Amino acid sequence: MGKIAVAAIVSVWVIPISILVNRIVPDPYMDEIFHIPQAQQYCNGNFRSWDPMITTPPGLYYLSLVHVAALFPGKYFLQLASSFPEVCSTAVLRSLNGVLAVLGAMAVVIRQTNVIWMLFVACSGVIDITMAHQRDNVKVDNLKASKKGTSLSTFNTSVNASSNLRKRKSQGNAEANKHSFYQTNTSSTSQTSGLLHEIQAIVLTSWHIKWELLVSFSPFFFVLLAFVAFLFWNGSVVLGAKEAHAVSPHYAQIMYFSLVSALFAAPLHFTRGHALDLFQSFWKNRLLGFSLGFLALIAGLLSIHFFSIAHPYLLADNRHYTFYLWRKIIKFHWSMKYLLVPFYIYSWFSIFHFLDKTQRRIWVLVHFLATSAVLVPAPLIEFRYYTIPFYFFMLHTGVNDSRSWLLMGVLYTVLNVFTMRLFLFQPFHWDHEPGVQRFIW
Repeated sequence: MGKIAVAAIVSVWVIPISILVNRIVPDPYMDEIFHIPQAQQYCNGNFRSWDPMITTPPGLYYLSLVHVAALFPGKYFLQLASSFPEVCSTAVLRSLNGVLAVLGAMAVVIRQTNVIWMLFVACSGVIDITMAHQRDNVKVDNLKASKKGTSLSTFNTSVNASSNLRKRKSQGNAEANKHSFYQTNTSSTSQTSGLLHEIQAIVLTSWHIKWELLVSFSPFFFVLLAFVAFLFWNGSVVLGAKEAHAVSPHYAQIMYFSLVSALFAAPLHFTRGHALDLFQSFWKNRLLGFSLGFLALIAGLLSIHFFSIAHPYLLADNRHYTFYLWRKIIKFHWSMKYLLVPFYIYSWFSIFHFLDKTQRRIWVLVHFLATSAVLVPAPLIEFRYYTIPFYFFMLHTGVNDSRSWLLMGVLYTVLNVFTMRLFLFQPFHWDHEPGVQRFIW
């Protein structure tokens, strides 16, 4: 019920907000000053035209053509060359965002780092297939052992039928001891079989079914090869403005993501019950838990001290939340960035704790590595970089608490209403640049 309510709340405002934005801000704004003219060039048939300030591949503009043709099929099929560019207006091209939000298609040709999430999906598939294959083997082995045990039991019963009265008590005690030993052994196995055991099992099983996996996941492999070829051809991940988007070791980005994700799911992470549950999970294995906490704290402090990047765009553009968060919170005092580290660490452990309840540990590790691979090379701090790993986290937590989902729905509604109010109704001007400026995420 809670998930459905959140989805309904989000869906209801899409159309009226789009109409309101196009009415108040009819001209291209911010990054749209690059993307909309480029899409309009494609509408005019100028496929060789390219703005050197655009960093992403042209997939978005090809999809814009398809989207416009789908909205106005008559003009497309009649091939009215003069009218087709006319329908490529700002409002029509903006409406493609809603379609992409539903379809999520052609991800890699729209944003290069989506190749990481393609690989993440492939890795998730490999994990599922190998674990299912292993379960099938275990079931077969158990079935054989069960049949063998049944035969032995029948034979022993027929041989010892004459003395069963005297031996029943001792036999019952033996069975109880056997059951007790089995429980103890199972408990010990479940405690010792962790991440390393899962990795070993997946590697060995993958080797045994390597040809099946190669055939099943060959499309992902070809996309990866194409992306590697693109890197060699282009010399960089981004297409344009390469100097401003150079790959940098921005390990602090992982810290920022954890806290932002936890805050966007605050009804899950910041409750007394959850904090107590998280502490108890550490207390069960105190040595390991507090050792991991100490190592995470040291790694967080080192990341913040040596690998925290203040990109020029972050410092100069006051139209984003990150500008104010950096200046008003992180740079409030020299010690503030270090004082936030425990909150980053708590947020990551909280994320791991939720995922560990529903996912295998190898899956949690792959999610963390994919998130790091996307965020660490990015020198600029932007919330949009966090959306995909956050969505994957939320989709795999398995939380069915309607109250938490409704609270998150209210939180998102308030944040979006506040942000859209600033964007639409509180424009401002820069002294060094003409035109109206508007605050946005």
